[in-house]
Amino acid sequence: MLHSRNASSARTGGFDNPTMPELPEVEVARRGLAARLAGARIQGLRLGAPLRWPLGIDPQALVGCTLGVVGRRGKYLWLPLARAGQAQGGLLVHLGMSGALALREAPPAPGRHDHFDLHTDRGTLRLTDPRRFGAVVWAPALDAGAAAVRTAGLGAEPFDPALDAATLHAALRRRGAPIKTVLLAGDVVVGAGNIYASEALFEAGIDPRTPGRRLGPARCARLLAALRDVLARAIEAGGSTLRDWRGAHGEAGAFQECTAVYGRAGQPCPRCPGRIRRIVQAQRATYFCPRCQHR
Repeated sequence: MLHSRNASSARTGGFDNPTMPELPEVEVARRGLAARLAGARIQGLRLGAPLRWPLGIDPQALVGCTLGVVGRRGKYLWLPLARAGQAQGGLLVHLGMSGALALREAPPAPGRHDHFDLHTDRGTLRLTDPRRFGAVVWAPALDAGAAAVRTAGLGAEPFDPALDAATLHAALRRRGAPIKTVLLAGDVVVGAGNIYASEALFEAGIDPRTPGRRLGPARCARLLAALRDVLARAIEAGGSTLRDWRGAHGEAGAFQECTAVYGRAGQPCPRCPGRIRRIVQAQRATYFCPRCQHR
């Protein structure tokens, strides 16, 4: 049984500082954009204050291009482009620490945090990013140029059928760091952001302090199943909105309302008589039950 966040927020003092958009939030954004943008024709681009990386192409060169089906690699979105049926590369989008995308038919005038507008015949796609750690970068292909540089170190996609318990076990055999830290690094498997890693480790019954190399095949199987389950439920819930995350059509996420351990320090464990504990790992808050999560 999962507790309601609404009933407990006053006692816990709220969640830790908001985390960046993770795989569920990016996948929610992708789904919200894919149908509406596929086949849209670019009419113009507006660049605001400089973002983390430069666009890498003259914006005028993209006018007249047609957008394909929006894809995703880890926490990056990929917007493929074509002109007269010929591939013209694409735009790699990263939301950084606080970015969000919105697609509107008639957006208001850009504000101080609106740093990129892609004007199309289906509406304007706008990137709003108060901290300016996000980016929109052109690349000749997802596996070439600037896109390849940004995605080169990413681990396996969690829902990739090629990722199984044996593969995960082999990847963890040389990892002496705590399994929570390994998951956050994203070079073994992508998508396990701070909230979702804590929740998956709880579901799998694994103490977050356990060295990755100590996980045998059976526990790797449980962890992979738990990670997929948590991420799937988070996507279905629209992601997590801890402060200002919104989907492409302005909708807030709801996964934070039903977390089992994250943000619930001192509260009863939902499956044993123990209480949830909070520790800090790699400068991130970790929540777990010391009684039913084992090393």
